[in-house]
Amino acid sequence: MKILFLTDNFPPESNAPATRTYEHCKTWVEQGVEVTVITGAPNFPHGKVYKGYSNKIYSIEYVDGIKVIRVWTFIAANKGFLKRIIDFISFMISAFIAGLFVKTDLIIATSPQFFTAVAGRWLAFWKRKKWVMEVRDLWPESIKAVGAMDRNIAIRFFEYLEHRMYKNAYKIVSVTDSFKRYIIADHNIPSSRIAVVKNGINTSMFSPITKSTSLIKELGLENKFIIGYIGTHGMAHKLDFILQCADKVKDESVHFLFVGAGAEKDNLLKLKENLGLKNVSLLPSVQKKQVKEYLSIIDVGLVNLRKSDTFKSVLPSKIFELAAMHKPILLGVEGEAKELVEQYNVGLSFDPENETEFLRAIERLKNSDLDRWEFSRLVADFDRVDLAKKMLEFLKED
Repeated sequence: MKILFLTDNFPPESNAPATRTYEHCKTWVEQGVEVTVITGAPNFPHGKVYKGYSNKIYSIEYVDGIKVIRVWTFIAANKGFLKRIIDFISFMISAFIAGLFVKTDLIIATSPQFFTAVAGRWLAFWKRKKWVMEVRDLWPESIKAVGAMDRNIAIRFFEYLEHRMYKNAYKIVSVTDSFKRYIIADHNIPSSRIAVVKNGINTSMFSPITKSTSLIKELGLENKFIIGYIGTHGMAHKLDFILQCADKVKDESVHFLFVGAGAEKDNLLKLKENLGLKNVSLLPSVQKKQVKEYLSIIDVGLVNLRKSDTFKSVLPSKIFELAAMHKPILLGVEGEAKELVEQYNVGLSFDPENETEFLRAIERLKNSDLDRWEFSRLVADFDRVDLAKKMLEFLKED
């Protein structure tokens, strides 16, 4: 079997979409599938091409048996709506052209931005092949949820495109049960055409380790109870709320550690300065191989999104990595994510943007015994290799 996979992100980028795609494709290659990935030059999140790469028209490399074709795109940082749309459209066009010359049995195109899905649909038409849409985010619902755009003519056009993609796809892979219910109810797609393959855990990469005392010393966080957030600092994550709450924390042993970049990073740095916060560290992004060391030093992992009905359907990948590292989770997300955290007893949740509940949850976590949390069951149920095999079986079904 030959699979052509279209994705905006791929290693050495280290965000959740890149990691999921790589680990699934790697497993499929090990299962005897010939996989070709079309992506762009690695540049997320700063919009700067990584060292050792260039934004060429076309280049090929091999990563763990995966043939990776990198195409030219208009590169933009992970902030600003118009430039990012141009970035997405340029990848759609480049990926379509490159895909015309790839022999394949099946095409997969992954969201959240569905211009990639448009390229998958075009290729399926011209190559007379079936295509699968992987839905990792409800786009453009998420644009409206973060207030990036009102429901104007552009959003209505995106909603039309979204509907056409769902209708046209041979099969759909959703990362949450909520997404599947939405696609069935709002777009009248038969349940049999949709499989749920949730995000999972690379157990070879994430597992409990001893705290890095050298890193704690380097950051000046000795004897601190560290609440950590490692990932994108975007509009959806509402981290300004966390900083405002940090200003109300009276316990001097509690410290907030943020590691990452994104559209809101500069605003967060300014807010930290304006509030004069001494209990907050805002650090730049680190390489994927360093993430585990930073996770080792935290006592609690923060997973937060702004309050919105749209985000009740998401399941942040941070939950799985934190559970694999045996770090209790402080969750500011409603819906499916809250149900999972409570079902598996891996942390405490608070109502998003509710300061009183947030501060109370910190106090409860600080006074809790690590033995009260049950991480092993979630880790076993969400092994990434098993999930990749599940997705492959769905793709092979007639």
